[in-house]
Amino acid sequence: MSELVNLILHLDQHLVQWIALFGPWFYFMMFMIIFCETGLVVTPFLPGDSLLFALGALSAMDNGLDLWILLISLTVAGILGDTVNYHVGKYLGPKVFDQESRFFKKEYLTQTQAFYDRWGSFTVVAARFAPIARTFAPFVAGIGSMNYKRFISYNIAGAVAWVFTFLLAGYFFGNLPVVKRNFHIVIFGVIFVSILPMLVPWLKSKFGSQKV
Repeated sequence: MSELVNLILHLDQHLVQWIALFGPWFYFMMFMIIFCETGLVVTPFLPGDSLLFALGALSAMDNGLDLWILLISLTVAGILGDTVNYHVGKYLGPKVFDQESRFFKKEYLTQTQAFYDRWGSFTVVAARFAPIARTFAPFVAGIGSMNYKRFISYNIAGAVAWVFTFLLAGYFFGNLPVVKRNFHIVIFGVIFVSILPMLVPWLKSKFGSQKV
């Protein structure tokens, strides 16, 4: 856990080191992180929003990162990830949640279902901006046997909106002096704003029904 916190606190520094160390393979690494974060229900803890923001900020600097390669490759990674996740949900269904485990937590499924109750099929787009829900939304869509043509259209729209929003936000704002001086605070701010769509319904379900 301490390693993960350190990674988040100094995300920009770690990324700079990886760019120098891996060269062009760095793009493949980022592709796989986004693919796994969206495509595998066992990896909802991987950085998504904060990673995209940091990559956008670094691409505005003279370090060899190409913004367009990031925009295109990570959008494709997000689309493919959700597609895989949808089919896993469709064919495995709730069986993976029969036993409580470290990764397959039923509460994640419940929280994601709350998204569907509110947003319907548009959840595939909306959940892109919420950690954990982003990973489980396509899985739940597969469990519910959402029409695949409907799913793929929302999948593509959501991936484009999510990747472009955070990469471009990082590109245009990440190198402002005040942001660079407080980059770790900004990253935590991005994470906090991202979890709000999941946090608010959870708090309402937890405390809203209690009698005063």
